[in-house]
Amino acid sequence: MTFEEQVKRLGEIVEQLENGQPTLDELNKLFAEGVELTKNCYKALNETKGKVTVLQEEINGLVEKPFN
Repeated sequence: MTFEEQVKRLGEIVEQLENGQPTLDELNKLFAEGVELTKNCYKALNETKGKVTVLQEEINGLVEKPFN
């Protein structure tokens, strides 16, 4: 599942929790799914942040080097 699909599913879960009247069992399942999706999204965001940081450091290294 892509990041975007996970975020969309999280939105669907929130909508179900806010607008529906899930049973306690359904509530537990939706909540557990939402927690797992949230963890996956945070992981993906942190990985992307790390990649961007590395690229920024590479760019800064190129800019700071004097031209010979």
